[in-house]
Amino acid sequence: MKRIATAALAAAALALLAAATAPQAAGKDAAIARGKYLVTIAGCNDCHTPFKMGPNGAEPDMTRMLSGHPEQLVLPPAPALPEGPWGAVFSLTMTAASGPWGTTFAANLTPDRETGIGAWTEKEFKETLRTGRHLGRGRQILPPMPWPNAAHLTDADLSAMFAFLQSIPAIKNRVPAPIPPAQSAAR
Repeated sequence: MKRIATAALAAAALALLAAATAPQAAGKDAAIARGKYLVTIAGCNDCHTPFKMGPNGAEPDMTRMLSGHPEQLVLPPAPALPEGPWGAVFSLTMTAASGPWGTTFAANLTPDRETGIGAWTEKEFKETLRTGRHLGRGRQILPPMPWPNAAHLTDADLSAMFAFLQSIPAIKNRVPAPIPPAQSAAR
């Protein structure tokens, strides 16, 4: 009888634990789904996922989704900007851009702890997108990153985006640092 009571008590405790964690899991899954939606419609893959040549031309290489500019792809100096209203040039991978600000490389947004945002806190992620500064306090985030648009996202939306980015596969890819304008032209 004592064994039956112990087993029943253990089963009840497990049921309560499962019931308590189920809404949290459902809430986390909903946040990840919302984050995936926001990352998709915000066009994050347009710059942070390297492009490759496919049957119809350049297309995102989803095996390297959101991993930023490929570290093994060393680019030659950016060409001089054309005369007139043109203001920037992009690499064929769409992960590097050069303009009056210098040359910038799309960051690794995967949860790799060494080369991506895996060591970032949610607070640091939000501060980065709200202030336009790396980790919310470091160097300025340069064009073409549209951080001023992201600064208007709600806390819930930024939390969802962070949850999604932390849920994708980590890809080790150390992106080069930005190159200032004078050095960019001299390379």
